[in-house]
Amino acid sequence: MSQWSRTGISGRAKLAATVHIRGLPPLASLVSLLAPPLCAACGAHCGEGNALCGECRAGLRWLGAEQQPCEALAVWAPVAYEGPARAIVAGVKFRGALGLVELMAAQIAANAPPGALDAGGLVPVPLHPARRRKRGFNQAERLAAALARRTGLPIEDCLSRTGSKGTQVGRDRAERQAAIAGTVRTRLTLPDTGTLVLVDDVVTSGGTLLACAAALRAAGAREVRAVAYARTPGR
Repeated sequence: MSQWSRTGISGRAKLAATVHIRGLPPLASLVSLLAPPLCAACGAHCGEGNALCGECRAGLRWLGAEQQPCEALAVWAPVAYEGPARAIVAGVKFRGALGLVELMAAQIAANAPPGALDAGGLVPVPLHPARRRKRGFNQAERLAAALARRTGLPIEDCLSRTGSKGTQVGRDRAERQAAIAGTVRTRLTLPDTGTLVLVDDVVTSGGTLLACAAALRAAGAREVRAVAYARTPGR
């Protein structure tokens, strides 16, 4: 049995160690030279460890610390849903670039106003089962998990989605809210955390968050608010 097998080192780790022993740069550095990291928004080269190039980082429009009401629900997001932020959301949702979730969570956690993520349980907005099967994941669940790692708040995955899986693209605000109303249900007994924080990647009409908040309140939630990565300006 080789020393690599005895120590349980994987083939990838073995290669990296071999490269290091020979006095060459670490494997990760060689990979970055052969395939430099590209900006998630524009495709330009960006520095190692960055998801966006400098120009696209400067192009993010920050919305400030104030939690904006969506009818009776307090909602906060750090950036406007436009330009680079829209590209990040699309990268996760439609290209499966799940590494971008860490960027989203980091920007939410670092900029959240007092009270937004201080206490409570994180409730990911549910995805229709058919859409989840097709996509392979629920981006809101991934974002909630990344936020939980940064805040220490528990995840309360207590909502489910029923009804039509039709897309919301192309619908106006009233049509979006009518389509989602009544399609969200609680599937578990709500935790006695006092506060529940809905988590989603983006807020457009706000209809999905309102439907989720209504389901939580109907099940006995005392306080419900919401955070997202991006929000359509004016919504």
